[in-house]
Amino acid sequence: MDLIKVAEQAFATEEQAKQLPEFGAGDTITVHYKIKEGNKERVQDFRGVVIQVKGTGVTKTFTVRKMSGNVGVERIFPMSSPFIDGIDINKKGSVRRKRIFYLRGLTGKKARIKEKRS
Repeated sequence: MDLIKVAEQAFATEEQAKQLPEFGAGDTITVHYKIKEGNKERVQDFRGVVIQVKGTGVTKTFTVRKMSGNVGVERIFPMSSPFIDGIDINKKGSVRRKRIFYLRGLTGKKARIKEKRS
């Protein structure tokens, strides 16, 4: 088990060069994600609410949910992904839980999240 952690730390030193901002559940963020189409590469923005942050170290992931039309779209991003170009925090949300899956069942004004005062 210690051998696995040593190997993860060796790869993690490369990832430290790209610092991502601190965010949590309830925050509205924009993820700038690199997409390869054939031999072209472009950056696509995915803006939504973080519904969970999961894992530690290299295996840390976060799930972002957005509404596209009337359909909810969720996407799981690995925190250590080389395809993440950057993350912008648009709003800090005030929620009581770390995993806000109850947001899936809410629509309209009930699905709003209060903004955290700073």
